[in-house]
Amino acid sequence: MVTVVGPGDEFLRLLEAHLDADIHVRGNEITLTGSPSATARAEDVLTQMVTILRTGQGLNPADVTRIISMVDDESIRPADVLTASILSHRGRTIRPKTANQKRYVDAIDNNTVVFGIGPAGTGKTYLAVAKAVQALQNKAVSRIILTRPAIEAGERLGFLPGTLSEKIDPYLRPLYDALHDMLDPNSVPRLLTAGTIEIAPLAYMRGRTLNDAFIILDEAQNTSMEQMKMFLTRMGFGSTMVVTGDITQIDLPGSMKSGLKEVVSILTGIDDIAFCHLTNADIVRHPIVGRIAAAYDRYEAGRPPREADRRHEEKRT
Repeated sequence: MVTVVGPGDEFLRLLEAHLDADIHVRGNEITLTGSPSATARAEDVLTQMVTILRTGQGLNPADVTRIISMVDDESIRPADVLTASILSHRGRTIRPKTANQKRYVDAIDNNTVVFGIGPAGTGKTYLAVAKAVQALQNKAVSRIILTRPAIEAGERLGFLPGTLSEKIDPYLRPLYDALHDMLDPNSVPRLLTAGTIEIAPLAYMRGRTLNDAFIILDEAQNTSMEQMKMFLTRMGFGSTMVVTGDITQIDLPGSMKSGLKEVVSILTGIDDIAFCHLTNADIVRHPIVGRIAAAYDRYEAGRPPREADRRHEEKRT
């Protein structure tokens, strides 16, 4: 019972704050009182918590909050989400944290090309890299290729000091960071040197055919339509592609169309291609990140469209 109510009754206080039913704990019994719908919902939450605890996996306050938020979704069980393991490394297990993240991971398992679209912090890139490492370890692929366009936050490579490799490195650093979370630090340089893992800017993909590889295109909102088409047509036999990006953070100059924004309407409905949309509710960083993202969404929704966007919409209509 201590594991259910949490240390110092922390979980119990969370349940009481978010559920309409009254919860009474005495010994090893929990009694629920309230309306039939409220008690049924509270019973579902407690059942999912007990199911997770019986696997030997612990719970924390964030997990309890996620269970409460997911329990109304009849298409998925919170216990299935929070016990789904992708990788274990240094005693830490990487797994989806929300229903949409679980759908995203399942889509990668079941499709050749997957688009993960959503705001920062929703695990789009991190989970994709975890699935890539898993595929490599299971020998489902022979190499991992990670790429992203070298356009970000208004900067251009020419303004950065150093050689071409040194100029490119800052743009690829998030991919290196994810790899170091999932592999032994000593093995990452060895795999990079051997070409088993390749990290390169998108421009380096032109003219190639990528066979037997797990390929990830990160920050895809900053690709042009031509670059997106070029990347997608690099697909070879035995490969999986994952494209991630946030269409609310496009850094392309002027009125250039985002390849990620346009590809949704071009490829939706094609077999073996999946589009997974994540939202602010799927942000798994510090809770304040979700509130910041939601505040910016409200702010952007209340602003008049930029002149370039307005002309583009008028031309389309």
